Amino acid sequence: MCGIWALFGSDECLSVQCTNAMKIAHRGPDAFRFENVNGFTSCCFGFHRLAIVDQLHGMQPLRVKRFPYLWLCYNGEIYNHKRLREAFEFDCQTKMDGEVLLHLYDCFGIEKMATLLDGVFAFILLDTANRKVFLGRDTYGVRPMFRLLTDNNFLAVCSEAKGLTQITHSMSEPVKITPFLPGHFEVFDLKPSGKVKSIKLDRFHSCTDEPLHAPYDNAGELGKGFALEAVKANIRILFENAVRKRLMAHRRIGCLLSGGLDSSLVAATLVKLAKEQELQYPIQTFSIGAEDSPDAIAARKVAAHIGSTHFEVNFTPEEGIKALEEVIVHLESYDITTVRASVGMYLVSKFIREKTNSVVIFSGEGSDELTQGYIYFHKAPSPKAGAEDSVRLMKELYMFDVLRADRTTAAHGLELRVPFLDHRFTAYYLSLPEEMRVPKDGVEKHLLREAFRGLNLIPDEILWRRKEAFSDGMTSTKKSWYAILQDHVESEINDSQLEKAAKLYPHNTPTTKEGFYYRQVFEKHYPGRSEWISHYWMPRWIKATDPSARTLSIYKPDKDE
Repeated sequence: MCGIWALFGSDECLSVQCTNAMKIAHRGPDAFRFENVNGFTSCCFGFHRLAIVDQLHGMQPLRVKRFPYLWLCYNGEIYNHKRLREAFEFDCQTKMDGEVLLHLYDCFGIEKMATLLDGVFAFILLDTANRKVFLGRDTYGVRPMFRLLTDNNFLAVCSEAKGLTQITHSMSEPVKITPFLPGHFEVFDLKPSGKVKSIKLDRFHSCTDEPLHAPYDNAGELGKGFALEAVKANIRILFENAVRKRLMAHRRIGCLLSGGLDSSLVAATLVKLAKEQELQYPIQTFSIGAEDSPDAIAARKVAAHIGSTHFEVNFTPEEGIKALEEVIVHLESYDITTVRASVGMYLVSKFIREKTNSVVIFSGEGSDELTQGYIYFHKAPSPKAGAEDSVRLMKELYMFDVLRADRTTAAHGLELRVPFLDHRFTAYYLSLPEEMRVPKDGVEKHLLREAFRGLNLIPDEILWRRKEAFSDGMTSTKKSWYAILQDHVESEINDSQLEKAAKLYPHNTPTTKEGFYYRQVFEKHYPGRSEWISHYWMPRWIKATDPSARTLSIYKPDKDE
């Protein structure tokens, strides 16, 4: 996890503009650098480093002797960088995973370079010899990137939008700041003045396509066809491979563990592979919740089963409410379910940073979208409709769960790793027949659960534990976190304020006091920037006025909860 920032064609003194880059200093607490571009006095890079790979040569912008005209600033991890080096016989100067981007670009150009990267990334690549600037972002937007482009061709780029909101430019009107689309790359011509002109924006990978980097993977041969046993074996092979490749780190690895199916599978597989690879420390796992919350109880059972060193962070409603504003500032979002779920993740990340030495943190994001895990999928009118909505959710992850997971961990200088969003794993799962992926026998994610049945990887009661939203599961079923928040907001927002919501906030107008409160806090810090999310996250195919699973008529808690 790092913070990247760059300007091309700045109208203002660069030393003044650079103060904006300090707004993302939390993403890289180990070191920072600002560097002007030779021959282009209005262009510069800013970089905040979290040192994970090659601690000696890891500063950016990355430049190597072989390509003195290339400048690379990137945030991410390229899991197949060693295999690519070997396959194409690259003579690399550093051990940095990102150096392979320079060699791939030199050999194949920007589009093929992006398609060969197995990992998560956001990059800014400058080629001064050919006067080009390139931007790119991974398939699911696991690593964030925003861009600002003025009418007079001044380009500013940053990991988080907050590093762009106060950029000085010569336009009389505010300039749009937009999230860079996942799975896309953009090409700009660089003018002698440092200004740019966008000449191409294109997709290089979609979640339903087999990635072109698959031949440079070490998963081995997969079983052919869609016989159930072959499919289950392939799911296990690809999932274990997704976790294994993400062990690439020189810093201590830990794992978030809510006690739900997804985080439990990640944690159990991580502990198993860490032993196989003889890591010199035990894996630490972390949960957050009230002492009697379903998540805390389930997480204890899993940690005891897998043998992790487990930490429980006690969650109190007062602490959660106190953190709301700073959470919204870090998120750059006012989406209701995103804010609710982010508070717990933000507080557990704060604990990890302050009380432990784990820096690389595994988590279970992406599974619900991929495997039709939300309980509203029980109401899908057909397998086809369920499959289509799964793809929709995957494409929107960068606005919701992936955004939450990135910002809440990066806020405390941690690096997130999400094996359920591995390119090969997701492409394979989405290629399976629609009928195989639907909820079955009243249980969501049935195929995923079935794939790990009988292995004793996690306790059976956890393997078949019903879906519980993270923000719901960290409090007791007697009073959910969403209900606590709504009670608090009742004293903050009155009826007359809510009646004016449509006039105040015509885009994504909040319909509840809770939604109004989050929007009010968001607008205080990011006025007029509501377009950063296109819509609120809500369940489908069921009458719902709230995103919480516990408000739905089909919600059934496990008997012991």
